[in-house]
Amino acid sequence: MKSYEKLLLENKAWAQEMVERNPAYFERMAEGQSPEFLWIGCSDSRVPAEDITNSNPGEIFVHRNVANMVVNTDLNLLSVLEFAVNVLKVKHVIVCGHYSCGGVKAALTQQNIGLINKWLRNIKDNYRLHREELDAIEDYDARADRMVELNVQEQVMNLAKTSIIQAAWKREQRPLLHGWVYGLKDGILKQLATMGPDDHLDPIYRYDLSDLEPEA
Repeated sequence: MKSYEKLLLENKAWAQEMVERNPAYFERMAEGQSPEFLWIGCSDSRVPAEDITNSNPGEIFVHRNVANMVVNTDLNLLSVLEFAVNVLKVKHVIVCGHYSCGGVKAALTQQNIGLINKWLRNIKDNYRLHREELDAIEDYDARADRMVELNVQEQVMNLAKTSIIQAAWKREQRPLLHGWVYGLKDGILKQLATMGPDDHLDPIYRYDLSDLEPEA
C-alpha cells in the first residue's frame, strides 16, 4: 500500500469512529463554525494546534506558515486575519512558535536557500535588533531558542500594527493577542506575551480610525 493510500484508508476509519461515537457529529460540523481562537503557527508537522491544546474541530481557526510569521505584505495571512476577526469574531489571536524551529535556525545563518531567503529576511531583521543579547549566548541551540521567543514577541507586535486589529479594538475591544512557544521536548506551551487594546503601541504605527464608531 502506498503512503497516500494509507492516509485515505485511515480517513475512512476515523470518520466511522466519529459517527459511532456521535451519529450527529458531521451534521454538526457541516452547520458552520464559531471558533473563539485564531492560531497563527509554524508549518512544522510536529506542532498541530488542535492536538497540543486538546481541542476539538471547530474550536480553533488555524493559519500556518514557516516560522509563524505575521508579515505586512502577506495577503494570505492578512486575509485569514480579516476573516477571523471581522466575520468569525474571534476573541483571541495566538501566535505560537516552537523551540528548535528550522526556519529560525536557518535565518541565523548565511546559508543561501533560495526563495525562502526573502521570507526569513524578516527574522534576520529582528535578529539585528537584538544582536547584542543573542551574540552573548554562546550555545547555538540556546541562542536559536531565544530567537524563537523574540520572533514570537515581534509577530504579536506586528499583529497590533495592522489596521484590522486596531479597528476591532476600537469597535469592540477585542481580540486579545497572545504570544506562545511550544516545547518539542516536553509538549508544554509557554506564554511569552499578551497584548490588548489598552497596551502601548508606538504612535507611529497607530492608524487614524476616528471615523469608526463602536458597534452597538
